[in-house]
Amino acid sequence: MQNMLTLISNVFRLGNASKNVGAQTVSEGARMVASTRSFADFTPQASFDVKKCELHRLEAGPSETAVLTREQGLQYYRTMQTMRRMELKADQLYKQKIIRGFCHLYDGQEACAMGIEAGINPTDHLITAYRAHGYTFTRGVSVREILAELTGRRGGVAKGKGGSMHMYAKHFYGGNGIVGAQVPLGAGVALACQYQGNNQVCVALYGDGAANQGQIFESFNMAALWKLPCIFICENNKFGMGTSVERSSASTDYFKRGDYIPGIKVDGMDVLCVREAIKFAADYCRAGKGPIVMELETYRYHGHSMSDPGVSYRSREEIQEVRSKSDPITMLKERMLSNNMASVEEIKEIDVEIRKVIEDAAQFAISDPEPPLDELCNHIFANNPPMEVRGTNPWVKLKSVS
Repeated sequence: MQNMLTLISNVFRLGNASKNVGAQTVSEGARMVASTRSFADFTPQASFDVKKCELHRLEAGPSETAVLTREQGLQYYRTMQTMRRMELKADQLYKQKIIRGFCHLYDGQEACAMGIEAGINPTDHLITAYRAHGYTFTRGVSVREILAELTGRRGGVAKGKGGSMHMYAKHFYGGNGIVGAQVPLGAGVALACQYQGNNQVCVALYGDGAANQGQIFESFNMAALWKLPCIFICENNKFGMGTSVERSSASTDYFKRGDYIPGIKVDGMDVLCVREAIKFAADYCRAGKGPIVMELETYRYHGHSMSDPGVSYRSREEIQEVRSKSDPITMLKERMLSNNMASVEEIKEIDVEIRKVIEDAAQFAISDPEPPLDELCNHIFANNPPMEVRGTNPWVKLKSVS
């Protein structure tokens, strides 16, 4: 877990350094905070009660007490706030028609991505659906590369060819655009982990809108038969596109959908609750007990995608109520401030630094050139066949066939 936090921190700093401003910003911010208040004045560690998880086919569940260090808290805050600001910037760029096509934003669900990363190792594997920007960041990709991918630029994480739904990193298998298709792929990754005997797990995520897909139940069956180290996670954000879970699912207890597979229902708006549940699930899988199904109750602030205002099937008042009572970033910040683990000034400095990183990344995403046309058919085949096979010279291909 600590390795993953260090990785995220390093990526954040590298994103700054690429514009030659980050190191200066970090050091100046640190000096300003230190001059106001000594680090010795802060509480280094505190324990918090978290909501008890509902269990299915389990006698005991995750811990109901979470220990948080000051360093962890600041890193969780920084990561979630970066995800939030990145998505808000993507919203702005989309409305300016700089980002086009599909774009599914993640703001509101940050505790899910951060909690999962805090509970597994960087060498563990993760695959998700098309609401993938947050996980792309926590898996080690810089904000610059993510925004540049959204704008279709050469400096994007997929060289500008993937867009919002197709981003990848080491041990991260995307963003996948076909509803539910990532779940059997995740089971396959877990099978590879078992075959290699590397003590790694795979986290396979899907939404409540995909929960009724037949391929998900087929994956459950195979994973249970072969005792695969796979954590199947339903991010239940209450609406599959514009349809509420009550209208789409005869049973909304998604954590029980595995039937013969144990399940856990988790407060997905609390990063500490998610972290403890993921730790429990990962230990369960690593012990050779087989898969586990989790449901993270969360909420998305935007509509299903940027083409959906998100207020025709729910009210603005409902969204605002969730923001005011259950926002994951606000919840973490208030915990830290009320327990003397950080100062208001320190949090503000982090916010300023994040805004600078986001703005620099956005400028790069706008100014970076698009990929050249002669690269259009690259990265299609692994073995790099001749150009005519890849499709850049169809007349030669047709002639050779005839």
